[in-house]
Amino acid sequence: MAAGTLFVVATPIGHLGDLTERARAVLGAVSLIAVEDSRRTAPLLASLGVSVPLVAYHEHNGEARTPQLLARLLAGDDIALVSDAGTPLIADPGYRLVREARAEGIAVIPVPGASAVMAALSVAGLPTDRFTFRGFLPAKAGARRRALAELAPLGETQVFFEAPHRIVAMLEDAVATFGSAREAYVGRELTKRFESHYRGSLGTLLAAAMEEALPARGEFVVVLAGAPDAAAAAPALQEEQVLRLLLEELPPA
Repeated sequence: MAAGTLFVVATPIGHLGDLTERARAVLGAVSLIAVEDSRRTAPLLASLGVSVPLVAYHEHNGEARTPQLLARLLAGDDIALVSDAGTPLIADPGYRLVREARAEGIAVIPVPGASAVMAALSVAGLPTDRFTFRGFLPAKAGARRRALAELAPLGETQVFFEAPHRIVAMLEDAVATFGSAREAYVGRELTKRFESHYRGSLGTLLAAAMEEALPARGEFVVVLAGAPDAAAAAPALQEEQVLRLLLEELPPA
């Protein structure tokens, strides 16, 4: 018997209209859907009229659940992997199942769709030729400041998720490490009823958050511009590296 297929299916981050027709078809046709939290996914499936069995697959049970799902796939069952919202494996569990499925020769097929990271980048008005997704910063203040301090000199755009109860503290620490003038964007409740977008300097955004003009409610995506002097510093650094390598190989004149 041929093995089944593991479909990695993106689901809406808010607006149900963002679910693709292909995702609808796949979710209705598989034998099993592995979900991060059935309380989040079951209403979506009910709205689609999908009654496929669900199995919990999250960071706490992934190690134990992976062999069970692999056995189903090897037996010929098609399985869809979904997260609570957006594209699976982007700051969500699932990489272990994908990795092990590929090791077993099982086909792993992406069914792309909504992504909070891509949605934020598309409207942030910041460079997207190079960017890094950092997920959630550490919850503790000291660790968060150290993480931001390491990122402040980098030239690429940085993307973060942040919880509502930490958004002010995160912006305060970003101002302290990146500087108040660094360009930034904050997306709140993207694609949802109270979707809102804020763009300006970090200092301006922090002031808005402290005055509650930027409400600390909902889900946040924060996009920070890269260091403005990083691009100019890079060529000089490369020249120094070339010179050092030449001096190691050639005697001075």
